[in-house]
Amino acid sequence: MFRLSIPLRQALSRLTLPVLVAVAFGTMLLGKADALLAERARVLLADALAPFYAAFAEPARAVRETIADLPELLAIREENARLREENERLRRWQSAALALEAENALLRRQLNFVPEAAPSFRTARVVADAGGVYARAVLIALPPDLAVRRGQIALDERGFVGRVTEVGTRSARILLATDMNSRIPVTLEGSRARAMMVGTNGPRPRLQFWAEGTRPAEGERVVTSAEGVAFPAGLPIGVVRYSASGSAEVEMFALLDRLDLVRLFDFGLGGILPPEAVARPEPRARR
Repeated sequence: MFRLSIPLRQALSRLTLPVLVAVAFGTMLLGKADALLAERARVLLADALAPFYAAFAEPARAVRETIADLPELLAIREENARLREENERLRRWQSAALALEAENALLRRQLNFVPEAAPSFRTARVVADAGGVYARAVLIALPPDLAVRRGQIALDERGFVGRVTEVGTRSARILLATDMNSRIPVTLEGSRARAMMVGTNGPRPRLQFWAEGTRPAEGERVVTSAEGVAFPAGLPIGVVRYSASGSAEVEMFALLDRLDLVRLFDFGLGGILPPEAVARPEPRARR
């Protein structure tokens, strides 16, 4: 195989740049001298290089699109990692829930647990903000076939509303939980402490008489207590909010200022009603 000597290679490398400059100037001069010839040369060169341009264009386009899609691909990768982690966490929660469900079923069988029957309820429409002896009450219309009794519990789609205190042939009055005559035994779900929720005629009832050392926590859920045999345990009422003066109040779940339909539940409980709701005997006629 023929090999150039080192001095010859160095001489050729030094001559490469001057030769290319000379060829460039010659091409420019030829283009000025004969424009038609230069144009034909450019067309021939373009035709010769067109297949190479077409061959390299597709990979170059793919590289550009890949670079443009790189942030989205990285985001998808992070999202997949997050979803895999969340899916694994949900599997652990499902396993824990199934274990607790099995344990709960076992304990119920051991205690001969008898589940409570589902309470019956009927739906009625609020027709007026009732007056009478209460500041915070509503009047509902009763269809002829709707049997209602005093002490039934009213709920809307969000939570506890109040209790039925007066019943007529076509209407009934519901004492709202915010009325000052309302006294409802409640349980604080976080601490399981008992307290009394007292109406104030304002938008938020007040909490009173909780056990020492169990101060209600801000945002803690409040539900009904079964003490007093007036309410079933666990009906959602609201959450604890503290006023500017530091009083523990309950922000109601139910929209008491925008009641339209209420459900009347009959849990079969009597309990204590306000004095105004208790039917008084007719005075006896003098002889």
